[in-house]
Amino acid sequence: MKFIGIDIGSTAAKVCIREENENNRFFYLPSGWSSRETAEAAADRLRTMDIEVEDRESCRIAATGYGRRSVEYAEDVVTEITCHGRGGAFLAGGDCTVIDVGGQDTKIIAVSKGLVVDFLMNDKCAAGTGKFVELMANRLELDIPTLFDQARRGTAIPISALCTVFAESEVISLIGQNRDRKDIAAGVVDSVAVKVAGLAGKRQVTDRVILTGGLSLSPYFAEVLGEKLKQEVMVSPDSLYAGALGAALTAEKKAKK
Repeated sequence: MKFIGIDIGSTAAKVCIREENENNRFFYLPSGWSSRETAEAAADRLRTMDIEVEDRESCRIAATGYGRRSVEYAEDVVTEITCHGRGGAFLAGGDCTVIDVGGQDTKIIAVSKGLVVDFLMNDKCAAGTGKFVELMANRLELDIPTLFDQARRGTAIPISALCTVFAESEVISLIGQNRDRKDIAAGVVDSVAVKVAGLAGKRQVTDRVILTGGLSLSPYFAEVLGEKLKQEVMVSPDSLYAGALGAALTAEKKAKK
């Protein structure tokens, strides 16, 4: 029996395949403009792996994320908070605080005894999310990995605006002043880390913290965030897939009841 989690987020769809005595398998697809089309693309990809999504005898599927209700072939539809909490705790090896920095929002999720006990989500402003990093990278004419590489070698220039629009204006002004691009990139990363840490500070952060979501692909961002929180921030090689993993774990749990 295979247990499959599909996390359709704002910018990417992540899929996890769990099977007894096998390593978890993952894949990633751009979300595109239509969650329904993305769900079908995920189903087509699964079929190439000899997984028939309609076959209830061989697999159970749980969907999460913004586009979860577009996954019509899923038996279970589960909230993002539950899935990110469960997947993050699995990757962290136990109870923890999950900090998920996604494309459009940031989630702070406290997990105790395997259950989500508290959470906070910022989905009103892009300033502390992956979208902000993407916008600033475009303004600096860098791709995102290069932005982080430049930031590591720069000295952060403070970017104080709390709003993405005003922050972009600050960056444009710094470019106009011929400030070093490395220093502006460092300021962008520092600005996001400050906002994420500020959100996390509104809740009791546990001793064990794991970063998930798109920015978990950058070890440097985890380092900067750890400095702001004054504690280590863990990153797993599979942190990007925490939501999909949590959905797969949910499907497995439901199947075994």
